[in-house]
Amino acid sequence: MVKKKILVIEDEPQIALGLSDALTFEGFDVVVADTGQKGVALAQQLRPNAILLDLMLPDDNGFHVCEQLRAIDRLVPIVMLTARSSEADKIRGLELGADDYLTKPFSVGELVARMRAIFRRAERSPDVVETFLIGKVQVNLAAQTVTRGKTVEQLSFYEVGLLRALLERKGEPVSRDELLQKIWGLEAGPTNRTVDNFIVKLRRKIEDVADKPEFLLTVYGYGYKLVVVV
Repeated sequence: MVKKKILVIEDEPQIALGLSDALTFEGFDVVVADTGQKGVALAQQLRPNAILLDLMLPDDNGFHVCEQLRAIDRLVPIVMLTARSSEADKIRGLELGADDYLTKPFSVGELVARMRAIFRRAERSPDVVETFLIGKVQVNLAAQTVTRGKTVEQLSFYEVGLLRALLERKGEPVSRDELLQKIWGLEAGPTNRTVDNFIVKLRRKIEDVADKPEFLLTVYGYGYKLVVVV
């Protein structure tokens, strides 16, 4: 079996070594870059299966590097590593093309779980529906796009995962706990807003009015459901 290649862009030697050792032990092929531009060059050369990107780099900020990485490969999963815990920073990273984020300090177990979840979601069954309508919006899961009229927007890796999971149970409530475990490989917790943050992003792309959803509905105290897929 060919090993999955993970590019780690991290300038702190001890953190980079720890990430490399942990992921190598779990069977991944790991390449490390200690600056943003070295990371961009390696991404262009090696085309990794996933990228771990530190937000604070010596030569460039992670937001700009993320944009460059996304220009090279619009589909590769990018997970930001950040010491910034503010929701604004996380949302900015997601808006610029990151698929997920981990706030330092994080456990090795959580990191490995996230990476395994990424690769599980990438292994799609051939009989899964790839193109469908939600109201007036055309969704193409294979291309990771949503199209409204002449406007095309990109879906992130985890947005595609959420849509797949909700589509499989169309019209039925799916719990936050199940979505978190199935897509991110994580346990639920009272402060874990991962699913909610991605639902907000999806509504901006799918709904006519994001704060008055018609299709991606909240089931209060439980989770979400996808309805009226034409």
